[in-house]
This record gives sequence, C-alpha cells and structure tokens, in this order.
Amino acid sequence: MRTPTIPVVLAALFAVLAPAVSAQDAGKKILDYQGPDRSERLIAAAKKEGVVNFYTSINAEDVKRLTAAFEAKYGVKVNTWRSRSENVVQRTLAEDKAQRRFVDAIETNGPELESLAREKVLTTFYTPFAKELIQNAIPGHRLYMPTRFNVFVQAYNTNLVKKEELPKTYEDLLKPQWKGRLGIEQSDADWMAELFQYWGEKRALDFFRGIAAQDLQKRKGHIVLANMVAAGDVPLALTIYSFEIDHLQHKQAPIAMLALDPVIAKPNGVAIARNAPHPNAALLLADFMLTDAQKLFSDHGAVPANGKAKSSIDRAKLVILDPAMVIDGWDKWSKLWDQYVTKAGK
Repeated sequence: MRTPTIPVVLAALFAVLAPAVSAQDAGKKILDYQGPDRSERLIAAAKKEGVVNFYTSINAEDVKRLTAAFEAKYGVKVNTWRSRSENVVQRTLAEDKAQRRFVDAIETNGPELESLAREKVLTTFYTPFAKELIQNAIPGHRLYMPTRFNVFVQAYNTNLVKKEELPKTYEDLLKPQWKGRLGIEQSDADWMAELFQYWGEKRALDFFRGIAAQDLQKRKGHIVLANMVAAGDVPLALTIYSFEIDHLQHKQAPIAMLALDPVIAKPNGVAIARNAPHPNAALLLADFMLTDAQKLFSDHGAVPANGKAKSSIDRAKLVILDPAMVIDGWDKWSKLWDQYVTKAGK
C-alpha cells in the first residue's frame, strides 16, 4: 500500500479544517459589518443559530428578566451560566485552554473583562450603539463595551446614625466617634486603587493608614454587607453598590445612601468570545444589552452606561474606575489592601 503524498495529506487536512475556518470568517464578518441592512441580517443570522451561551455575574433576578425579554423579542434561546465575576473568568479561561468552544457572550465587571482581553479570548465587534455610551468607559482596544456601573457609595443605618453626624469627607471617618462602627467589603482593592489615582499617593496612604486603625468589620459580598447595615450590625459601610441600597429601601429597610466625593464607578461590560460558536446571536445579545436592557437596569436601581437611559445617579459626577490601571498595578493594590484592610487589626 502506497503512503499518501504530502499534497494528498494536506488536501485532506484542509477539507476537515475548511468548514471551521469558514464559519469563523463568516462570524467575524458579521461582527464587523456596518452596512445599512446590518440589523436585518444580524437578526436573521441569530435566529438561524437559535441559541446563545451567556456567562454573567448579573444578579439572578435581573438576569432572569433580561434573558426573558431577549428571548421574547427575538426567539433566540439564552443558556445562562451565572456566578461571581472571578468564577466567570476562571471558567472562560479553563474552557479556552481545553479548546472547549462553548461561551458566546460574557457580561461582568470591567477588571475581569480586561483580564480576559489580555488572555486573547475576546474579539472586537462593531455596534452602532457605541456612540450612545459613556465614552470614557469604552476601552481603547474595544474588546468589550460598558453596560452598567457598580457605583461605590456609603450606606448607613438610619436608626443608628443621625444625619447631623454623617461624615462630609472620607477623612471625617477617621475621627474617634467612628471607631468600631464601620464596615467594608473585603475584596474592594479596585476601589482603593482608584482613590490612589484620584487623590495621589500621600493623601491615599494617610487615609488608609487611618482607616486601618478604626477596627473595620470586613465582610465578603456587597449584599451581605448591605444587609448587615440594614440589620443594625454595621452602622456605616464604606463600600456598597448603590443599587443594593435601592433594593433594600424598597423593602422598607432602615438604610440610606451617602455619596462621599469622589464617587467611584466600576464599569461592567459585555464581550464576545473570540471562538464563539454562535457569533451572530452573541452580537445580537450584546446590542440588546446596550439598548433594551438599559431600561431594565435603570428600573431596578442599576446605573446604565447608555447616556440615553435614565439614571438615579448623575453620571457626569462619577469617577470611572480604569480596569487597565487596576490590572497593571494589581500586585501593588493587593498588597496595600492586605496591609491596610484585610490584615489590619490582626
């Protein structure tokens, strides 16, 4: 039996690989397409694919509303996997390393998306709605688009803290009256990083050295900390997301918001996987997240990234956290956070 020649082997290999390469090329073409019939072509192609696999850290109630609205509008099924943002990153990278092409679209925190971008598992895409977004939240590489902001504010228990004793600056929290009365979410090193950028090294170090001596209560999870404020276990918390206060106020909890300057906002965004098996459905979902979903975010207390959507917080006054800065200096930020927060008082 004769051994196949190299040209024959290469031809056979090309025959196997060509359909996959062709599908990827076709997917990339629609991701970049800007023609006048983009919407019609995209909807038709997404309906043909019929499904989109979606990884997200959006809270369970909101993601259920969002996916139900998308499915009702387009007839494209959404397979959702929801977890904490760090788990979204870990699963996405593990599947990519194992060459499991499952995830299509991802919506999670900006720093986590930035880390995925650097691992080259995301792809750029064109959306006509980018011009409606808060522009300084769009990264230069355009591998994700901002969808909403997690706005860091302070929360206090209205039964335990009188309005007249509320701090007017961050430094007011260093006064003796606040010792043992403060709480903080134990993983908010990115918030600290942006304070260093905004204030400068000296003021930031002075503040965190002072806060380390205030016997902080540290808890994992912003909603856990918010609930502790509402229950009276923590009189005032330094880092709560604004929408969590809104949710608790709707339940008549004794909690209120304080917004010390600067008010830092962490962008969340939507991205499309580089090897998405359903690129058209992924792009259609990304468009939906930047348009229809913006009202759904706003209606449930979140701060939308589309400037046309209503917001309970003045977005012009927000200091937008830079995910790239957080990733670039992570060794520094994590060490400082451990020193002045996580391990302080031990």
